[in-house]
Amino acid sequence: MRIRGFEVVSDYANQNLSLPERKTRASAGYDLACAKDFVIKAKTHGFVPTGLKAYMPENEVLQIYPRSSLGFKKSLVLLNSVGVIDSDYYNNEDNEGEILIILYNFGDEDVLLKKGERIAQGIFMNYLVIDSDENDNLRVGGLGSTGN
Repeated sequence: MRIRGFEVVSDYANQNLSLPERKTRASAGYDLACAKDFVIKAKTHGFVPTGLKAYMPENEVLQIYPRSSLGFKKSLVLLNSVGVIDSDYYNNEDNEGEILIILYNFGDEDVLLKKGERIAQGIFMNYLVIDSDENDNLRVGGLGSTGN
């Protein structure tokens, strides 16, 4: 029985992508990598494709954090500080639930990220809801689909 994990989205099905893995037994995060070579121009941001989607129980979230060396080695930061991948983002109708890493280049030079280069880490976590929460709506779209 599958509980949580990663899959390759159909657009990258034959691209030889590796599924994320933890590098040590005590690592909390699963390393996420670029699905293709990708350039982020100086002083701009980019939606870096991973070619992956994640499935998990409804009471969990996949939180995305930058790899610690990204800022000082590449002048890149995660634009939204922490990415949040909800369980109902999986297989949504807009982009199949592909995880995109939004990076900002604060440096003065363009940055080339190579296919397979590890750029972020994902950590699965449980979350709690309040007593009066009776929201039965489910996501129907992709990135930013729950409104402003």
